[in-house]
Amino acid sequence: MSSQIGIVNSTGSYSDNIERLKKALAGADKVVIGAGAGLSTSAGFVYSGERFERFFSDFGRRYGFSDMYSGGFYPYKTPEEFWAYWSRYVFVNRYMDAPKPVYEELLALVRGRDYFVITTNVDHCFQRAGFDKKRLFYTQGDYGLFQCSVPCHSKTYDNEDAIRAMIAVQEDMRIPAELIPKCPVCGKPMTMNLRSDDKFVEDEGWHEASKRYADFLRGRTGKTLFLELGVGWNTPGIIKVPFWQMTAGDENSIYACVNVGEAVCPEEICDRAILIDGDIGSVISELRG
Repeated sequence: MSSQIGIVNSTGSYSDNIERLKKALAGADKVVIGAGAGLSTSAGFVYSGERFERFFSDFGRRYGFSDMYSGGFYPYKTPEEFWAYWSRYVFVNRYMDAPKPVYEELLALVRGRDYFVITTNVDHCFQRAGFDKKRLFYTQGDYGLFQCSVPCHSKTYDNEDAIRAMIAVQEDMRIPAELIPKCPVCGKPMTMNLRSDDKFVEDEGWHEASKRYADFLRGRTGKTLFLELGVGWNTPGIIKVPFWQMTAGDENSIYACVNVGEAVCPEEICDRAILIDGDIGSVISELRG
């Protein structure tokens, strides 16, 4: 694609684009789903408002923040406070079910099809909804994993038992010191396996998923639908731009984008693009109707 990209917004009526996407899904030999934060937002995983007040009003009053995201970056004075917040945060956003069945309805759309999912989300909603683990690539980590903060080795650790233990005994927004997670190899503090700097651990499972995704893309034949759901502009080089490039390079492919206020594509592929400015959950429901 040209380095000078002209961006176009959605054209055509909402109902016409729904029908076009229905036909594209029905006619696709392979479906590549690219999912961003907007998909989980549509499923009810919102980080402020009523949901924040229900689960984090005590933290908000004490520390002065009003959304879960800000709470994750607050400079807590002690690790006991830090892990009291993060254990509750992980429990709410990783081990609780999404309030709305958007992921389950998305699975119903592609069940029985040859699909693959690449996502920047770290909340594990795809697997909880029943998506095949072998057809998922979580590029940015997983709330359900710890890693060494150094890191001294490239391994991650399931954290569900540790998180539930912290939740069970935290008091006055602190956990007991003995529950602070430590690296089993070097003894340094553990941290979340989330990509935020050059210390992010890409473990064996990450590399296996990356290879499966690459193999899926290389093995494409026939018609491919690149279905982008709720992907923003924080990391466009992971999903958005590659989807545009692969669509431009394959005349048998179609690019579809569903996003509130951000359904766009380059002019170069607009004749094979379906752009829907709307709530993902509502669009999926209409596609199933």
